[in-house]
Amino acid sequence: MKKNFIRLFITLLVGAVYYYLLLPPINFQSFAFLSFLLFLLITYLITGLINFNVLDVRNMFYRQPKFELNSTNLIYVSILLIMVLPILINFVLSPLFFAKSFSQRIVVDENQEFTKDVAQVDFNLFPLIDKDSSRKLGDRVMGQMPELVSQFDVSNLYTQINYKNEIIRVTPLEYSGFFKYLANKADGVKGYIKVNSVNGNVELVKLDKGMKYVDSSYFSTDLNRKLRFSYPTLIFDDKSFEVDEEGTPYWIVPTSKFTGIELKKEISGVVILNAITGDSKYYDVADVPTWVDHVYPSELILEQLDHWGKYSNGFLNTLFGQKDVITTTAGYNYLVMNNDIYLYTGITSVLTDEANIGFVLTNSRTKETRFYSVPGAEEFSAMASAEGQIQQMKYKATFPLLINLNNKPTYMISLKDNAGLVKMYAFVDMVDYQKVVVTDASLGIEKAAENYLGGNIDVEEDKLTTSTIKISSINMVVIDGNSYYYITDANNDKYKAKIKIAKDKLPFLRVGDKLEIGYKEKKDLTEILMIK
Repeated sequence: MKKNFIRLFITLLVGAVYYYLLLPPINFQSFAFLSFLLFLLITYLITGLINFNVLDVRNMFYRQPKFELNSTNLIYVSILLIMVLPILINFVLSPLFFAKSFSQRIVVDENQEFTKDVAQVDFNLFPLIDKDSSRKLGDRVMGQMPELVSQFDVSNLYTQINYKNEIIRVTPLEYSGFFKYLANKADGVKGYIKVNSVNGNVELVKLDKGMKYVDSSYFSTDLNRKLRFSYPTLIFDDKSFEVDEEGTPYWIVPTSKFTGIELKKEISGVVILNAITGDSKYYDVADVPTWVDHVYPSELILEQLDHWGKYSNGFLNTLFGQKDVITTTAGYNYLVMNNDIYLYTGITSVLTDEANIGFVLTNSRTKETRFYSVPGAEEFSAMASAEGQIQQMKYKATFPLLINLNNKPTYMISLKDNAGLVKMYAFVDMVDYQKVVVTDASLGIEKAAENYLGGNIDVEEDKLTTSTIKISSINMVVIDGNSYYYITDANNDKYKAKIKIAKDKLPFLRVGDKLEIGYKEKKDLTEILMIK
């Protein structure tokens, strides 16, 4: 009895260390938990090889180990079941028998029109700064603060979110090692970095109270340990870092459920944890607050889209015939629409040609997914076409952003040099990737779009602000071969208009004329986009 007690005590002690370090969920749908059970059982068996005698410690390791098979049959059977049952269960529940179920993991609306769903691009709200460029900007601003750079590093997360109607990327600072954690743990991590994805403005947001719960913390304030001890049975997916409308930092941690053992994953809910206080709350996916942008991980969305395209006509069709078998392309990007983040990826034939049959947009918060049947160039073909225009410069193309430009789906591609700096913008027609125009980035994205369209840009009049002005002065100038009219009204407000928007009217305007105009927003120099 004493021997069994000692064996059990050692097993539980070693298991507690294992659990504290590796943090497996207590959930039979997790391979990590099954591995934990195997570890405990094997540990208990190993302790049985030692003939414990608490009264004769000197002979503990000198006696011939006794191995009584009959007393451990149950453990051996348990080990065998833990190793074999998951394989059998997952095989029975695999696409071989449940292909239809796998194809229905994601609901795809195939009855949508691109130009109706996706508004024409507004370059004032267009995320030009990608993750790689954001990382460089964040490192630069940290380098300007020596009191912080010696204590903290910048995380590589850079989550793209909507924040007060701005498109930004946010990432936390992290402790720069164990000893820096010990020196700063009382105050926590001092802040996070915010990068405006439209104009590249960078800000280090300093917090009145530091973030105690981050990935680089240790012991009880370690983020993963805090989550596991608060929710021991939940299976966590990849977490993201976001801030709410007040700028409070939070960790957004999706939780997973499965059919079988880590088979056919689905998001069951989200844990939202305050990075400063450690307070957290679990939400079902239907109840997640609207300020949260990332609930469904990109890899999961792509996996479910691949199953939708692969198994719709059964498992055998994926092996023989492959009728209507489609797949996602080897990359993705994000669009911002209606205050939500959408994942974009192309859909192509499983035969791996250089054309897409269409593309999908998936809401990263709700998983609402729409398929648009727009046959066109596959993204990497468009990237190669853009690089081919300036092959002598050896710039590298980024993965395209899909936009609605002049009511046509169009790829916008940044071309970077070896230092990762954006040197040129390329616009590529999605349907005909031979139609590509490359413009120097220093001229601006609007100029690049104008060059691509040849100045013929449609304006959605219902989205413009209209007013009537009285002209107090008007002057015409020529810039880069294009005519512009600069107008001052009776209230001393200043306007700029391109000749193309009213070429039969602008040249004949005089001081004192009244003019009905349309524009997007009022500025020091407001651009007129419509003249009636």
